[in-house]
Amino acid sequence: MKKILLFILVVIIAIFAYSQYTEYQRFHPKKANLAIAKNIDINYHNKETVYSYYEALEGANNYMQMQWSANNIDVRSPESDDAETTMVLTEYGNRVAKVNYYKAILEQSKAFKNEGLTNEDIKLIETKGISIADYKKAEITLKHKGLVLSMMPEKALYSGEKSAFVYEIQRLLEKQGYTIPVDGVYKNITSEALKNFEEKNNLFPDGKIDIITLDLLLK
Repeated sequence: MKKILLFILVVIIAIFAYSQYTEYQRFHPKKANLAIAKNIDINYHNKETVYSYYEALEGANNYMQMQWSANNIDVRSPESDDAETTMVLTEYGNRVAKVNYYKAILEQSKAFKNEGLTNEDIKLIETKGISIADYKKAEITLKHKGLVLSMMPEKALYSGEKSAFVYEIQRLLEKQGYTIPVDGVYKNITSEALKNFEEKNNLFPDGKIDIITLDLLLK
């Protein structure tokens, strides 16, 4: 009889211990806490944002643990819908939303850097509110502009002159809607197209390429 009672007592203790262990495991940090995201940029150009992310994450986890230990409210799987629980869930939701806000910024920055962008590039994209595709397009345009400007001859172009610079000018005029040969040879048809372009843009229409005309063509 004693053995049977002892066995039942052991079973009861085991069940109680398992129940307590399950509850502990349920809210153990490794299982309950919001984890630090793996794909975030910890070297983001704005260090305050990185700090705010970790602060928001810690705040949400502390709030969750506090509600469980102090008020017996499970913010992840609430067992009641009373006013207090509803208020707690709303607050926890706000805290999680704050975490996700900073997380999204840092994850996007990480993705940009995987594309080869720098902190300065990312800062520019965020400031201008443009997409990475638009940024890369603008970057290519800027490089092209610098290249064309570097090829600009010191002397005025003469009829029949052939060069890579003339070829680029013809390409730019073609993009502006002018139907001209794109062969790199400076002829009268190219000069007339330049005159027309200058006149349309309130410049002196001499058909000669200068820094002002070139700058407008490159926009």
